[in-house]
Amino acid sequence: MGTRERRYRSNESDRYLASLFNEALAVLPPKARQGGIALAAVGGYGRAELSPGSDLDILILHNDSFSESELSEFVNKLLYPMWDTKSVDHSVRTRTQTRDAAHDDLKVALGLLDIRLVSGDADLVAAVQNDSIDSWRKESRKRLPQLRFSLEERHERAGELAYSLEPDLKEARGGLRDINALRAIKMSGAVDIALERISWAESILASVRESLHEVTKKNRDRLLFQEQDLVAKNLEYGDADLLMSDVARAARSVDYLLNSTWHRIDSRGKDGLGRILRKSRTTSLGGGISVAHQEVVIDEFEDVNTDPVIGLRAAAKAAQLGLPLSLDTCERLSAILKEGGAQLPQPWPREARENLVALIGAGSAMVDVFEALDQEEIIFSWIPEWNSVRSLPQRNVLHRHTVDRHMVETAVKAAALTRNVHRPDLLLVGALFHDIGKGTQEDHSERGARLIEPLAKRFGFPQEDIETLKILVLHHLLLSATATRRDLDDPATIASILAVIPDLETLELLHALSIADGEATGRAAWSEWKASLVSELVSRVRKAMSGTTIASQPDISDEQREIAQAGVLRVTLEERDSDYSIEIISPDKPGLLSIVAGVLNLARLDVRSARTKSHGPSAVMKWIVTPDPHAPPVTAEKLHREIEAGLKDSKGIEERINDRALAYAQLPTIPVPAPIVESIRDAATDATVFEVRSHDRPALLFRIGAAVTQSQVDIRSAIVTTLGAEAIDTLYVTEISGGALSDDRAREVRERLAEMLK
Repeated sequence: MGTRERRYRSNESDRYLASLFNEALAVLPPKARQGGIALAAVGGYGRAELSPGSDLDILILHNDSFSESELSEFVNKLLYPMWDTKSVDHSVRTRTQTRDAAHDDLKVALGLLDIRLVSGDADLVAAVQNDSIDSWRKESRKRLPQLRFSLEERHERAGELAYSLEPDLKEARGGLRDINALRAIKMSGAVDIALERISWAESILASVRESLHEVTKKNRDRLLFQEQDLVAKNLEYGDADLLMSDVARAARSVDYLLNSTWHRIDSRGKDGLGRILRKSRTTSLGGGISVAHQEVVIDEFEDVNTDPVIGLRAAAKAAQLGLPLSLDTCERLSAILKEGGAQLPQPWPREARENLVALIGAGSAMVDVFEALDQEEIIFSWIPEWNSVRSLPQRNVLHRHTVDRHMVETAVKAAALTRNVHRPDLLLVGALFHDIGKGTQEDHSERGARLIEPLAKRFGFPQEDIETLKILVLHHLLLSATATRRDLDDPATIASILAVIPDLETLELLHALSIADGEATGRAAWSEWKASLVSELVSRVRKAMSGTTIASQPDISDEQREIAQAGVLRVTLEERDSDYSIEIISPDKPGLLSIVAGVLNLARLDVRSARTKSHGPSAVMKWIVTPDPHAPPVTAEKLHREIEAGLKDSKGIEERINDRALAYAQLPTIPVPAPIVESIRDAATDATVFEVRSHDRPALLFRIGAAVTQSQVDIRSAIVTTLGAEAIDTLYVTEISGGALSDDRAREVRERLAEMLK
């Protein structure tokens, strides 16, 4: 069952119609034998793609040399024999009438792109074919927006083929009509489209539709649940899940190519920032990555093999900017990976892990980027485990998506909750892989907990983080199941949670994951009532737990104390596999944190973490930074000079930071959760703790430090962590004269920090 059968069916219809056509000619004047009338196939029949229940779409063309009565008698004689045996959709027009009908009706215009002679005057059909294609190309600026609008309306009605429990194989998004739309777009000449990319997808969808017609004996395109087993058996699939997995993969391939095509059309003649230009222009993002034609690209002459992290970096940049990853870049990267090049070290360097987290944490903007990585099979080189859940169906009323897409949607929901937790990286990774254990008869939570360990090790997470991820995957259903099935007033209920959740940080992570998983599943699985029960359970467990989520001040060594007492600047730098560890002991002064952060930013060093603490006349700082691969080499001597100059006059640093910020301000942005600034009086250290949770951005730490300095307070110590695209900064602050801030002063600093983060 396949193309050969559909072609055979079309050929048989051609022979039958041709014989009827020749017989019907007898009712016309003899001149009709020499020409002036023809029978043509259009639409699916024109493409010779007939399923058992397909209509015969035909066009009777004539040169207007026959009377109405003659034409009427001819049409009746042609069609009468088919009334009881075939479903025929016909029209009778002249060449001019056909041209006018196509001009007024998009559906007619699309059908005529596939016009094909069945019998009669070949020149007449060829003339109409030339008219149709020529008009389609000349009017493409008008026609393509109409086509796009019609597709969007149809998708709204029919849904997504890949993720529907009972999909419409023809009308749904990613279905057979979308393949025809891609052909039409290509024929317009607006952009070139590699239709061979979806030849497999078209074959699968057409064969499933053909089988559906056969097993139901009906002309129906919606694949109902109860018919999926019959179709699977007819097509010799092992079971319906395997069938629906192929259907989902096919639909996703079509949808991916269609989305990519519309983007290319939208971006013609525009630069990376969407401005219309006569010549192509790119905007460099650094690190061998640029924006061109509103897509993120790996620069043409960049050696991907010597920088294996560049693919993840490009994907993360694309998602964080809300732009697609260029199709050319994806194909290039895929080819290199399949040839065994650009392999990530094992375990991954920190930069790779951070870029993965930044990709996941981009919210809805990550979906299209992740789909591109999937379609080009790039993700399988980085995460082979993903292949086992790719397009894995969940044929039940609770789930709206395949397993892999559900996990992506859970990550999208989790990205909106990153301000609720102190380890957004663990939340996002846990969300993306919480159902990785599905696809076998084994309990998916237990299997998933087993699979996540080697996966997280490969990502480079330390063992304590791996243990947390195992808990998240193993118990991702725990809170919702307990809240809805157990008595919350029973102490044993709270004790059951305390027995498996070790600390407050893990509790807040599991709560956020429960919300994200529920929201991604849908209303059938998550409601306000269920959310309130889970929240109440978490509140009670939190009260029963001890400890805190606030980062404690760092310790400093005896050697560091001794150097700090001297009150002189010392910079030491250690180059590691993919980053630098920098120790700075500097004379302390208001604004020191901001000055050092600014120097590092201007050196094109991305701050991943920092630990600072004042001691005597100095501050001891430990920074972990990731360099831009294309930045000039950094040395301790150069940093020493820049910091020393900044200590004397910080205005130059601020001006250069502002110039760089203006350049970044022109880039697109994605919606992110609002920042959170909290203050807590810490009786143990006689300081006020400010915790800032926000989306990372260039020179963020410089501006946080500047805001605190402008408030005329002193930073006793700071713990700075950047996790993917999220930053958590904990500042222990005192008055210049010493001591914690009053409530009014704390509110003043809090408001200044919040204003800076807008």
